[in-house]
Amino acid sequence: MISFLGLSSSSKINAQDWPNLEKYNNANAELPAPADGENRVVFMGNSITEMWIGTHPEFFAENPYVNRGIGGQTTPQMLLRFRQDVIDLNPKVVVILAGTNDIAGNTGPMTLEQIHDNILSMVELAKANNIKPIVCSVLPAYDYPWRPGLEPNIKIPKLNKMLKDMTEAQGVMYLDYFSEMTDDRNGLPSELTTDEVHVTKAGYEIMERMVKASIDKALKTE
Repeated sequence: MISFLGLSSSSKINAQDWPNLEKYNNANAELPAPADGENRVVFMGNSITEMWIGTHPEFFAENPYVNRGIGGQTTPQMLLRFRQDVIDLNPKVVVILAGTNDIAGNTGPMTLEQIHDNILSMVELAKANNIKPIVCSVLPAYDYPWRPGLEPNIKIPKLNKMLKDMTEAQGVMYLDYFSEMTDDRNGLPSELTTDEVHVTKAGYEIMERMVKASIDKALKTE
C-alpha cells in the first residue's frame, strides 16, 4: 500500500469524483455562516494540511479556522473543489499549500508551469470573491518515499521562486515555510519529519507561528 502524500488504499482516486467533492460535502452543508465579526480562514491543501488537524486539533478548534485538506491531492483537484470548499464558506482568508503531489506525479505528469498556473487560478478566484489568499511555499522534500528519484529537492525551490514572483505580481501574500524549515539537502530535518515529507508536531509548531502572523497581517490590510 502506498502511504505518505501518495494515494493510500483509503484515498484512491474515484473516477466518478476525481476532485473528491464528496469528502467535505456534508461538513460544508453543516457549517454555519460566519458570525458577525468572525475572521474565518480556510486552509486548502493536501495531506500536510489534512493531518494538521489530527496532530494539533486545538489550533483549529480555538481559532475560526476551517481545514479542507485532502491527502494525495494535486492542484487541479484542488482547483475543481475550490468554489465548494473555499468560496462558498465565505472566509476572509484562504491559506493555499499545494504543489508537492503534482511534482510527485500523483495525478499524472505536471510541469512546474502548470502547477504555478493552477495555484494562480485559485488566487484569482479568491481575489474575485473578496477573499485574501496566502500562497504558501511548498515544504522541503529531499525525496518522495512512494515515488523516489524525481528530485523534488531541486524542483521545489524552482517552483517556490515562481510562486513568490506570482504573489508579488498579484499583490498577495507569500508565506515562505521552505526557508524556515529546510536543511542543507533542501529536505526537512529529522526533527521536523518522520518520512522526508510529512510534518511532526514540532514542524507544525513552526508553521502555526508563521501562518498566524501572516493571517493577522492579511486581515489588517482590509
